[in-house]
Amino acid sequence: MSTVKITAAEVNKLRQATGAGMMDCKKALVEAEGDFDNAISVLRKKGQKVAEKRADRDSSEGAAVSKINADHTEGVAIVLGCETDFVGKNENFLALASKLADIALTTNSKEDFLAADFDGMTVAEKLVEQTGVIGEKLDITAFEKLKADYVGTYVHINKIAALVGLSAKVDNADVLAKDVSMQVASMGASSLSYKDFDPAFVASETEARIAVIEKDNIELGRLGKTLKNVPKYISMGQLTPEVIAEAEETAKAELKAEGKPEQIWDRILPGKMERFISDNTTLDQEQCLLDQKFIKDEKKTVAEYVTSYGNVEISGFKRATVG
Repeated sequence: MSTVKITAAEVNKLRQATGAGMMDCKKALVEAEGDFDNAISVLRKKGQKVAEKRADRDSSEGAAVSKINADHTEGVAIVLGCETDFVGKNENFLALASKLADIALTTNSKEDFLAADFDGMTVAEKLVEQTGVIGEKLDITAFEKLKADYVGTYVHINKIAALVGLSAKVDNADVLAKDVSMQVASMGASSLSYKDFDPAFVASETEARIAVIEKDNIELGRLGKTLKNVPKYISMGQLTPEVIAEAEETAKAELKAEGKPEQIWDRILPGKMERFISDNTTLDQEQCLLDQKFIKDEKKTVAEYVTSYGNVEISGFKRATVG
């Protein structure tokens, strides 16, 4: 049995280096007969054993963190996953997530990030080590990188981290980028514009949405309630000049049937056409960032809000979420 005396200072040094508990550090030093490097190896082996046992666990909790470089031209958003919300809110866990994000900012892919150095070991090895320390499976469940002329970010209660890229560094770019990042975090757009949609996706989505509304209307009709409008279209990509022209003729016919004088049609038609477009672009409003209602002023779309900053566009966005 070892007779090496382990001091409190040595235990604390190992604790600072690994984040392991005091008793675990003391036991590791005793097993390593006071050798600091060997004690680290002991803790790593423990982490590997715990990681093997918990490999099939679901790391659906955790913390979302983002970091931006000094000149705001690159940003990264990651999620450090764990098993329980209790660990996900722990101060030391959040500090680890922040340090990992600093490292992630210097890499270009999740693979490069996991292979990057973390105080003499790889990030992947650090995750295994900390699995042993914390007792829960740790994993990087999201890694998103964004480059642009200006990159901004917003993190919502460590559960959603959003990045937004601007095409130019305009005045108050920080405010614009943060506001749109909040939009991304809150509304969860999947694409920038309806122009990014695959026509086949739009066609199948249209069919599916119409089927749902028609089914709902059967029940509403049975109950004697007002039926929902069944749109023919759901995206601006479907509203060809011919479709718009047909809708305008229909609107004029309605005005004529209502007995509205033709000289006032020009005042009424814009509102009717705006309503037609709104009713037939529901997919865009849900999934396209630029077509969504701006959360800080629902009278505007995000595109209209961005335009108020001058000659700048949203060049891209990323979103990393816990769970």
